[in-house]
Amino acid sequence: MQFVAIFVVVERGKADHIVDEAKVAGAFGATIFYGRGTGEKEFKKFFNLHVESSKEIIFILTPEDKKQPIIDVLVKAGKLDDPGTGILFTVPIGDMVGFHHREGIVKD
Repeated sequence: MQFVAIFVVVERGKADHIVDEAKVAGAFGATIFYGRGTGEKEFKKFFNLHVESSKEIIFILTPEDKKQPIIDVLVKAGKLDDPGTGILFTVPIGDMVGFHHREGIVKD
């Protein structure tokens, strides 16, 4: 079975709602971690405005055949079609160890 990692980067405070919607669409769960953008320093230099740089990064591991409904919900819940709201990308998974805690997900 092939797996894919879905990453979504959004403004801090928005990830919990987005993850809740992804679970309804079939995601088994997610990991949320925090990051800081670097582009705001250049923006601030030119416009003298405060730009919040705190980000939440959502990481979801899912079987390849279940990814599209999850992606569709992530885009809608995060309003990712609107400019400046966040980004979503996927990464194929090669080797994976330790994903055995969910019965029925990984089939040998």
